[in-house]
Amino acid sequence: MTAQQIHETQPLLQTGTPLEDAKVAMIMIHGRGDSARGILGLSASFAETEGVAFIAPNASGQTWYPNRFIAPREANEPHLSSALNTLNGVLETVADVGIPPEKTVILGFSQGACLATEVAARNPKTYGGVVALSGGLIGAEGELKGYEGSLDGTPVFLGCSDVDFHIPVERVHETRDIMTKLGATVDERIYEGMGHTINQDEIDAVNTMLKNLL
Repeated sequence: MTAQQIHETQPLLQTGTPLEDAKVAMIMIHGRGDSARGILGLSASFAETEGVAFIAPNASGQTWYPNRFIAPREANEPHLSSALNTLNGVLETVADVGIPPEKTVILGFSQGACLATEVAARNPKTYGGVVALSGGLIGAEGELKGYEGSLDGTPVFLGCSDVDFHIPVERVHETRDIMTKLGATVDERIYEGMGHTINQDEIDAVNTMLKNLL
């Protein structure tokens, strides 16, 4: 199976302001076992939605890649490359309607958060924001390298529990450091004993990001 046969043909769902009429786009990336429809439901938590198009790609089989995000990258191929190709395609779709990267937010939860950081770090430019809710850069120890270019002040929000079974807090710190070196303005918030979920403080941070863009 080639990378082109996994995620690229899955549906792209939208809610909020129609993309062609929007001032801001938020690409929402779901986690393992969820769906585009599921992550789009999170948009109801955001107060600043007038003028924002929320769009979400769907993973084949509800999973973007089969193994943990801290496994060797090769262990998650060709699914990982397909996922990144899919997200690059969504970014192109947004740009094609005239919404520039600096008005585009890439948000993900869990597997989606890992992909949000990875696609931004591998395609660095000034984005409207990158939001990783319980996630970090993808790869085994020693594989977090080869990131070149500049995020040029992109606001990056990293929110995670200090005891998340799926996301080692050390990887969140590594992601913070790499994103900072790439020129991002990073807001890392580690929540004591939270678990693998999303809290109101994170929602508030995203609302502030959207408000600033609008």
